[in-house]
Amino acid sequence: MDQIQKQLLEQIADLHDVPQGAYNIRANGEMAGRNTTENIDIVTKTDKPGIDIIIKPGTKNESVHIPVILSQTGHTEMVYNDFYVGEGADVTIVAGCGIHNAGDEESRHDGIHAFHLAAGARLKYVEKHYGDGDGNGKRVMNPTTVIDLAEDAYMEMESTQIKGVTSTIRDTSATIAAGATLIVREKIMTHGEQFAETNFHLDINGEGASAQLSSRSVAKGRSRQVFRSVINGNAKCSAHSECDAIIMDEASVSAIPEVTANHLDAALIHEAAIGKIAGEQLIKLMTLGLTEQEAEEQIVSGFLK
Repeated sequence: MDQIQKQLLEQIADLHDVPQGAYNIRANGEMAGRNTTENIDIVTKTDKPGIDIIIKPGTKNESVHIPVILSQTGHTEMVYNDFYVGEGADVTIVAGCGIHNAGDEESRHDGIHAFHLAAGARLKYVEKHYGDGDGNGKRVMNPTTVIDLAEDAYMEMESTQIKGVTSTIRDTSATIAAGATLIVREKIMTHGEQFAETNFHLDINGEGASAQLSSRSVAKGRSRQVFRSVINGNAKCSAHSECDAIIMDEASVSAIPEVTANHLDAALIHEAAIGKIAGEQLIKLMTLGLTEQEAEEQIVSGFLK
C-alpha cells in the first residue's frame, strides 16, 4: 500500500499495520490482503463482488477487520458482504470505507452488509466513513445494512461519519426475534454543500425483544441532513429512538419519526431535538480564553463523543 492508502486505513479502522486475527482489506476494487483463523473463514463470492464471513458457533474474543479504501479518482463499486455469526459466538467486526479523491470525477462506494445472527450470538459492529483529497470530484458512500437477529441474539452497532463525505444515504433494516436486542449509535457531521440521509426500519417481532436507536449529528455550512426512523412493535417489546442535532450557519436538518404498535404491550418511544449551540455555552468557554471558533469546536467535539 502507498502512504495515502495507509492513512485511509488508519482513519477508518485505527490500523497502523496488518491487524491481528481475521481480516479482508479491499483497495480500489481488489483484495489487498486476507487472513482467516480456525474459527473465522472469509470466502470470496462467486456470483457478485463481495465476501462471506463465516463465524463458527461458540467463537469468543475474536475480531474481523474488513476495511475498504478507494484512492483512484473515478472508481465506483457495489459490494455485497454477508456475515454469519454462529450460535453463542461473541465477536467484534470492524468495517469502514475511506475515499481519497484528488481528481474531478466522482468516486463512490456502495455496500450491502447483511448480518445473520444465530440464537444467543453477540456482535459488536464498528463502522467508520471518511473522505479526503483536494480534488473537485465527489466522495459518495451509500451503505445498506440488513440485520436478522434470532432469539436472544445481541448486536451493537456504532456508525461514524465526521469528515469529507460529499453525499451519503444510509439505510438500515432489522428483524428482531424474541429476547433479542439491537443497539445502534450513529454520529454524523456535514459541512459545505454535503448531504446525509439516514433511514431506519425495524420490525420487532418477538416477545421481550428490544431496540435502541441513537443519532447525534452536526450540520454546518449549507449542508443538509435527513433522519427517518420507522419502528414496528409486533409483539410485547420495547424500543427507543432518539435524534439529537446541532444546526449551524445555513444548514438544514429534518427528523421524521414513525412508531407503530401492533401489540397491546409494545412500548415505543421517539425523541427528537434540533437546535443551535446555546449562547451561554459559548460565553462560558470564551471567558476561559477560547475564541468563539475554538469554543464552537470544543462543544461540537464533546457532543459527538
